[in-house]
Amino acid sequence: VHGSAEARARVGLISHHALVYGALTAAENVAFAARLYGVPDPDDAARRALERMRILDRADTPVRRLSRGLQQRVSIARAMVHGPTVVLLDEPFTGLDEAGARALTEALTTLKEAGAALVLVTHNLSEGLLLGTRVAVMRAGRFVRDEPRAAVDDAQFAAEYRALVAGD
Repeated sequence: VHGSAEARARVGLISHHALVYGALTAAENVAFAARLYGVPDPDDAARRALERMRILDRADTPVRRLSRGLQQRVSIARAMVHGPTVVLLDEPFTGLDEAGARALTEALTTLKEAGAALVLVTHNLSEGLLLGTRVAVMRAGRFVRDEPRAAVDDAQFAAEYRALVAGD
C-alpha cells in the first residue's frame, strides 16, 4: 500500500502460511502485532483476538508447540487484532478444523458488517460464496468470471467453477 503508515495500518493480511514466531506464545505473537499497530492495551487486545478465534486456552503456549491449524488461528488473531478496514485473505481456511473455520467465518462476517472490505482468495467455494459480495474466478492470471454475488446460482456454481478453471 502506497502512502502513509496510517494507510497501511488499516490493512490485515491472512495468508495460508501462518507467519508466526515459533518461540513466542500465542498471546505474545498477537500482542506484538497489536503494539506495532499502536493498539491501546495490546495485551488485552491480544486476549480478545485469541478469544474470538477460540484459542484463549492456548494463549501461554509457545506457537511452535501448536498444531498447524492452531498456528493458523493465531495468525488470524494477529491479522485482526487492530480492527483492519481492509483484509487480504489468501487461502485463510488452510489447516483449520471445523471450529477454526467457523471462528474465522464469524470474525470475517463481523468485520464485513462493520464495513471492512474483504478480498478473499479461496478454493473453499461454500465459504467464499457465504462471505462474498462479488464472485471472480481466475485462470492463468486472468479473470474468466466476475459478477455480483447475487447473480451466482449456488447449486450450479461448483460445476461452473470447475469448468472455468479447467478451461472447458
